[in-house]
Amino acid sequence: MTVSPLGDSAVVITLDHPVDPVLAVRVQAVAAEIRRQSPAGLLEVVPAFASIALFFEAGTAPEPADLEDELAAAVERAEAQVGATEARTVEIPVCYGDAHGPDLAEVATRAGLSAAEFARRHAGADYLVHAIGFSPGFPYLGGLPPELASPRRATPRSIVPAGAVGIGGTQTGIYPLATPGGWNLIGQTPLRLFDSNRPEPALLRAGDRVKFRSISSAEFSPSTGSPAPDLNEGEGIQIGRAGMFTTVQDLGRAGWRAEGVPLSGAADAFALRVANLLVGNPEGAAGFEITLVGPELYFPRDAIIALGGAEFEGLPSWRPRRVVAGTTLRLGAARSGVRGLLAVAGGLDVRPVLGSRSTYVRAGFGGLQGRVLRDHDVVPVGRASRTLRGSWYVDRRLLPAYSEAPCVRIVRGAQWNDFTPGSLDAPFTVSRQSDRMGLCLDGAALRRRAGGELLSAPVAPGTIQIPPDGRPIVLLADAPTIGGYPQIAHVATIDLPLLAQLRPGDTVGFREVPRGEARAMVAAREQALALLRAGLREKWA
Repeated sequence: MTVSPLGDSAVVITLDHPVDPVLAVRVQAVAAEIRRQSPAGLLEVVPAFASIALFFEAGTAPEPADLEDELAAAVERAEAQVGATEARTVEIPVCYGDAHGPDLAEVATRAGLSAAEFARRHAGADYLVHAIGFSPGFPYLGGLPPELASPRRATPRSIVPAGAVGIGGTQTGIYPLATPGGWNLIGQTPLRLFDSNRPEPALLRAGDRVKFRSISSAEFSPSTGSPAPDLNEGEGIQIGRAGMFTTVQDLGRAGWRAEGVPLSGAADAFALRVANLLVGNPEGAAGFEITLVGPELYFPRDAIIALGGAEFEGLPSWRPRRVVAGTTLRLGAARSGVRGLLAVAGGLDVRPVLGSRSTYVRAGFGGLQGRVLRDHDVVPVGRASRTLRGSWYVDRRLLPAYSEAPCVRIVRGAQWNDFTPGSLDAPFTVSRQSDRMGLCLDGAALRRRAGGELLSAPVAPGTIQIPPDGRPIVLLADAPTIGGYPQIAHVATIDLPLLAQLRPGDTVGFREVPRGEARAMVAAREQALALLRAGLREKWA
């Protein structure tokens, strides 16, 4: 067992053992034992193939060496319990080939088999869920017969349909949602592998056994899923013009990463926290995340609002403003930055999904019907409980050093030594392919000196991955929970707001700092926010 850092807010336990069913059982047993013990500050435990990530409250993640004895004891206790419980077996019906499996004929030919024989062997094997990741509920299944292994597609599809069964290398898996994907599609299941309205949203769990059952196209009848509860009703903010990409966001959906559900939440969490403090809300209350071009909002009753993050035409940032009933607020283009976080006293009162009001657009849940806001939507607002006194604003010395060309602090990642020293020294340019999942960077391609495939391992917002084309991707709020690309570094938590405000064409540089320094900076910012919180008490009645 080794314990290593994952950025400045998490650590990773790696169990040194070949990837096989024995290791899979050990990983799940250790993860369960750590959840039971719950070290101080622990938020989430996320197992992968041979590793387990422990996520801690910002600024409280211990050094790996300080955890080694405690975690070694947890591993010993867990391994004593291995085999005490029997794994579930879940049957998955699959319609192979034709429109449901457009790549079946190609991969069968490559394997020297007929399509029917390939499907028969695939359905006849026993599979084990090694991990859940990539997207909510996506199972990585071990147990694929070796003769059926097939390399990933050279060009990924822009959309893979929900329920698609695919093969990528020596693994098979099932796409729970319609997402991009590069695996070979050999069939499709009508079952819903992920439904945010179910008490247990993911159909499969790591450690489950899976059996596929071949069905005909006539038997293929897609599940409609669980009905969503009714939307909140009543008076709310009316959207006249929705803007470019406006969503409802809070501080994220913690507690579900083990089921492949991203943290999500505001891309610039600091901006939302301060904006909420300015209007008298709890820091995690839901607000509007506004991207590049702002919306037109009609307020049917008096309100107090505050904007943080990007600067937009039509509303000064970092100060509360009273809005009288009947006002239409028109926010124009962003003058600087990308994402503004608009807080409203009382908070946006959309229905929580999996403990959060954040919108996760890729999976279609959270926020208002799981989507970007549209013209003529009505967004409910909670009742404000306090009254603003006077007029004031936040001292800008408290704010992050927002810039079109920031130098972002980083700590070393698991594969740091696989790359030439100084690989991240030159500045990179933000690509147009960037989104809430991550910043894609253009510049000199980085080449990994070590060869071979890596096991998929936990990742987090701020992880810098290097895909095969050598162009870094810095993960943001909608980051997947595990990934298979080399992790060269992690952005310090304190500098994540800087990345959230970069637009295509901006540049970013990187500077390595010790992990302890990164943690200390988070602690210092939390202390500054505590002082702001205390100072604001006299501003409210």
